[in-house]
Amino acid sequence: MCTAVTYQTKDFYFGRTLDNEFSYGDKVTITPRNYVFHFREKGNLETHYAMIGMAHVTENYPLYYDAVNEKGLGMAGLNFIGNAYYQEKIEGKANIAQFEFIPWILSQCATVEEARNWIKKINIVNTPFNDILPVAQLHWILCDSKETITIEAVREGVKIYENPVGVLTNNPPFEQQMFALNNYRHLSTKERKNTFANGLDLQTYSRGMGAIGLPGDLSSQSRFIRATFVKMNSISADTEKESVSQFFHILNSVDQQRGCCDLGDGKYEITIFTSCCNTNKGIYYYTTYDNHQITAVDMNKENLSSNQLICYPTIKEEQIKMQNYRLK
Repeated sequence: MCTAVTYQTKDFYFGRTLDNEFSYGDKVTITPRNYVFHFREKGNLETHYAMIGMAHVTENYPLYYDAVNEKGLGMAGLNFIGNAYYQEKIEGKANIAQFEFIPWILSQCATVEEARNWIKKINIVNTPFNDILPVAQLHWILCDSKETITIEAVREGVKIYENPVGVLTNNPPFEQQMFALNNYRHLSTKERKNTFANGLDLQTYSRGMGAIGLPGDLSSQSRFIRATFVKMNSISADTEKESVSQFFHILNSVDQQRGCCDLGDGKYEITIFTSCCNTNKGIYYYTTYDNHQITAVDMNKENLSSNQLICYPTIKEEQIKMQNYRLK
């Protein structure tokens, strides 16, 4: 289960949480312009846009959870179990495996507008990466500083939805997620008037009562509502540090703590990592479950003309700054 959001201040930011009971060994991964992508049905792509994101790298291939390319286009895949449906190969279509979808778009598209036209021509096929890794059931959020869309591959084909809130979680399908916001149209960041009944003097006994009814559970639908409310009402200064800090505060509103989502056999779903990328500058920030210190990787400090992947394993141990440390 995961949550992805966008955020605009002076720059445009995009990121997500990845919630699961285990990690594949995630790495912040930069794919330079001359790394050769091999697409199962479309052959080799030898030159393309560079990109940075979080990936599981296996067989020297970046299986991206989320990524942003050097043009500022961002994309993430989130679980869509039970609803995702991938077709068999179709002649005349660009047949792209599920695991190839993020690199296929980000390697060749600079904007959502451009990508939308590419997506209309593709067929997402049910081809596994290998015998060990099953085909993931996903839907995707795709964004730039001008617009955001959601892409869902279902039995009827590939559907594209305008995403005016810039938020995506897991099930149900995106149309239903958006419709559910109607049930919370009464929420407010301000104090509300007493409309319970005439002649009954009901008091405001706490700050924040305008948001009574905002879901607090860990379900994907509730996280969509909560993340949308927090993101759409967030205010911060537009400096880099303040923007990044606020972005993490937005996603921290949907954190999953170990023990609260019991999967049985001693397994618990947790927020393995939280990411935030400045899409204008190509800086990828992240925290992990046991490391709340924000770590950054700047793709533009690397050789983007290389043909080799550049990987940084995530820092997982808590980094604590002792403020009153003194030498003895």
